[in-house]
Amino acid sequence: MHLEKLSLTNFKNYEDGRYTFGRQINVIVGPNGSGKTNLLDAVYFLALSKSAFQTQDALSILHNADYFIIDGIFEEHVDRNVQITISLQRGQRKVLMADKKPYERVSEHIGRFPVVLVAPNDTDLVREHSEDRRHFFDGVLSQLDAEYLRNYLMYQQILKQRNSLLKLFAERNQVDNDMLDTYDEPLLDLGQKIHDRRRQFVDEFLPSFRAHYAYLSDEREEVTIVYESEVSNTAFADEFRHFRRRDTVLQRTTMGIHKDDYSFMIEGRSGASQSGASQSGDPRSGDPRSGDPVPLKKFGSQGQQKTFVIALKLAQFDQLQAEKGVKPILLLDDIFDKLDDRRIGKLIQRMDQGAFGQLFITDARPERTRDLLNGVKADVRFFEIGNE
Repeated sequence: MHLEKLSLTNFKNYEDGRYTFGRQINVIVGPNGSGKTNLLDAVYFLALSKSAFQTQDALSILHNADYFIIDGIFEEHVDRNVQITISLQRGQRKVLMADKKPYERVSEHIGRFPVVLVAPNDTDLVREHSEDRRHFFDGVLSQLDAEYLRNYLMYQQILKQRNSLLKLFAERNQVDNDMLDTYDEPLLDLGQKIHDRRRQFVDEFLPSFRAHYAYLSDEREEVTIVYESEVSNTAFADEFRHFRRRDTVLQRTTMGIHKDDYSFMIEGRSGASQSGASQSGDPRSGDPRSGDPVPLKKFGSQGQQKTFVIALKLAQFDQLQAEKGVKPILLLDDIFDKLDDRRIGKLIQRMDQGAFGQLFITDARPERTRDLLNGVKADVRFFEIGNE
């Protein structure tokens, strides 16, 4: 599976763009601000029907334009090409088509053309909020598991409706428990299914993730991911109902899988010594001098955090390949600027071993990328992107 052709009309800074890509390594070079990342985002958008960087689709329309169109030809199988078209007119709904026929549901498209993006801001997964980590793992699971995506979308819809009802109750200073039951029962059922799938996924994900981290770090320390959820408590359903009054006062649902988190942990002794961080006063943080796992956010060095998130993305690649039976498209945005020579060498070695399928790499320094990829046996194509 690979993307053969891509056409852009009024997408971000591309008024009109036409590209034919190679099956293996495609390098997009040009000055900063010329649109290299936007081109990767177009590939991502085509595969997942949304931008990797914008929360609102309309923000991807070229300034002063009224619409955008992204059109691409995927080789889905050896003897089958598929044309995917995404268009958006300002003030209207997005249209997603396969071979010029609209999908009945956008969810039918998710996972059909698996893609993995490694971007400079990925370390936000470590540093920022639980919402960012949930968003990452939900994105991985949505490409892997259509049933998970359906359950997740339904949960979000019911959660939104329940929160609207809580606001209404707060305004009226009156709670209708029978009406809340009609929302709580499906919310609890879906929440349990999502919780169970997330827990199962982390168990399946860990071996591949740890193997990639060990490879990239020369096995300097061990890492793990701990899935944390209130739903794990056997009494969760009773507690959820018990706190209805609190939910009404706060006008939002305060418990559930939308509050889950994933703790990124690193071996204490190595993490503390390389980051120079002091021991936290929170006993849950662990003692960085003991060798017990401690939070990567507090005790991991920048290099360890970068290695951690790249290992996350490579493990995502493995999971998608195992489930879909094809190698996902791998997008590496400005990757060589963010890694030291040792980690770059490890990635190049994986490329040379044929571990990946179709790759897209951006770099503002074409001579550097040419030197790095000079010995790689794969077909490498360069695309010069000029200032618009």
